[in-house]
Amino acid sequence: MFLFDFNSVSVRILFLLKMFLISSTIIFAEGRLDTTKVYHIEEVIVTEQYRNTETRSSSPLQILSSSQIEKLNVLHVSDAVKYFSGVTVKDYGGIGGLKTVSVRSLGAAHTAVSYDGIAITDCQTGQIDIGRFSLDNVDVLSLHNGQSDNIFQSARLFASASLLNIRTLSPKFAEGKTYNGKLSVKAGSFGLINPSLLYQQKINKTLSSTLSAEWLSAHGEYPYVLQHSYLGDGITSLEKRKNSDVRNFRIETALHAAFSENESANLKLYFYNSERGLPGGTILYNEGAFTSQRMWDNTFFVQSHYEKDFSRKFAMQINAKYHHGFLHYLDTVVWNSYGYEESYFTQNEYYLSASALYRAFDKLSFSLSTDASVNNMFARFENEALTNEFAKPLRYSQLSVLAAKYVDNNILATASLLSTIVVEKVTVGNAAPNQNRLSPYVSITYKPFTAADLRLRAFYKNIFRLPTFNDLYYARIGNANLRPENTDQFNIGMTYSSDSKGDIPQISITADVYRNNVKDKIVAMPTKNLFKWTMLNLGKVEITGIDLTAETHMKINRDIAIVAGGTYTYQRAVDVTDKQSSTYSHQIPYTPRVSGSGRFAIETSWFDIAYSVLWSGKRYSLFQNYAENRLPGYSDHSVSASKDFSFKDKLISLNLEVLNILNENYAIVKWFPMPGRSVRGTVNIKF
Repeated sequence: MFLFDFNSVSVRILFLLKMFLISSTIIFAEGRLDTTKVYHIEEVIVTEQYRNTETRSSSPLQILSSSQIEKLNVLHVSDAVKYFSGVTVKDYGGIGGLKTVSVRSLGAAHTAVSYDGIAITDCQTGQIDIGRFSLDNVDVLSLHNGQSDNIFQSARLFASASLLNIRTLSPKFAEGKTYNGKLSVKAGSFGLINPSLLYQQKINKTLSSTLSAEWLSAHGEYPYVLQHSYLGDGITSLEKRKNSDVRNFRIETALHAAFSENESANLKLYFYNSERGLPGGTILYNEGAFTSQRMWDNTFFVQSHYEKDFSRKFAMQINAKYHHGFLHYLDTVVWNSYGYEESYFTQNEYYLSASALYRAFDKLSFSLSTDASVNNMFARFENEALTNEFAKPLRYSQLSVLAAKYVDNNILATASLLSTIVVEKVTVGNAAPNQNRLSPYVSITYKPFTAADLRLRAFYKNIFRLPTFNDLYYARIGNANLRPENTDQFNIGMTYSSDSKGDIPQISITADVYRNNVKDKIVAMPTKNLFKWTMLNLGKVEITGIDLTAETHMKINRDIAIVAGGTYTYQRAVDVTDKQSSTYSHQIPYTPRVSGSGRFAIETSWFDIAYSVLWSGKRYSLFQNYAENRLPGYSDHSVSASKDFSFKDKLISLNLEVLNILNENYAIVKWFPMPGRSVRGTVNIKF
């Protein structure tokens, strides 16, 4: 929920009218108004739609609410994110396949992932597997390019080229009710079983708690068409994907405290456990060769947040977090002296953040945020010599941000300066160089006309990202000489929104043109399986693109409404390191020139029907843009039907989905085919 701009004439009139009616009721009831008495009036809640927030942002912002997510035929966060413009999700196929997100071709390590306002980190790989996050307890998904207009946040959320924010459901109770609950069961093709539970309990006026848990299991053995020609125009055979089974368990609990309107806190515990097969590349006559890899993953973190407004001018917040990650990899068929390959990785993070907000004037505010973190990593291999040679890295980081924000009727402008200080230490070998950088950011949006909600916007951001622990120190592929990436982002755009009036539907449109200049770009490329990568500095990459989004909502009558939306992305991301190189001016791997999405839903008082499509143009699997490296374009169409009905005091929802209805055989990553047509059903019971 977001606050309206009270300078809106219509909102002010409605607000004053309600105050007049309330005051009149008091006067007539009392016979007269006692000016020495304090009168308590009912709460007035003024809200705006998420789409209006998107069009008012000074940098590109895309939002999916829980109601929109329900109509998108998606299971995990990774599925929903594919509907944002400018986003490339590397999906290695199947329910349990690794899924990472890259925004505007900058790579997954440039996209920070925030969970309820606190960043999730992985110092080992720098890439967050967003396929592990369920949508059952998600309230809002949002994606910021550049950074948010909210300057009152931790410094780490300023320190990335883009930010994916996952906001979970907060407890809200109807009058006289002390608990809420939702029981959900999903089942579908390829052995999918996914029960989940969400429960919220009101403890007293100050405290409430939540519990969210789910279990997911699937054998993942879906059929696919294997091309016997590297150009995809020869003989084919029907095969079945192997070693793509997955079993996940997630449980999280939180305690929420609302001490007053100006003071709140929460404490969250999260645990995730996963065992899965790592299906390898589908290689002709040898498709079963890389089906012996297994991976076990345990993640635990505890995080807390405290916030208080001391006055109308001054506020502060404190965040703290401990994160523990454990990963076990096993390959039972390896041509080495042991006959197998096994690795264990453990990483820990200790994190503390403090932020202060000072509202100097009605239109101008400042913030200061400081974060400190300590990260370490340990490893053990089947080869004792490799274990003894592992660097055991330790990284100390301090991030500080000074930011300012100006808002009036026509202008919203923000600026910030980020200071990054990183100290690297290792127990074995040589540590990477320490880093000390300053990163500026500035953005502005301007509303030139009073009558029309048309806005022009622009932003510039300089940001860098360090090589990860795997990049630098991994025993088999690490390269301590990798240079940090340095990125300059430029964006200009416009937004427009209109409210529904009579037969005219509500419409919102955004259009942005951007340029990213990347120096010493680090690219992670998979080799023969999902666990082994090759790390490269490309030197210089130039990324030019266009992002378009549009959405409309039209009320046909009291019982029927139509919602439609779409995105379009054009990206030219080319290597410009060396004019003499064979890859000069070639598109970087796995970046389509054109891509997009669409969605259409008919909402009625009886049932809802939804259609969604994802499409992508051709991509290249290697740096050389040759025909043998080209992946053809694809489109993925899905439909769903849902119905809600009440039974006693419970709300029951039924949903049936048909995914990839055209049964298109495609791969997002070469040799890693995606599932064909599948069916999924969901039953939700809210109590």
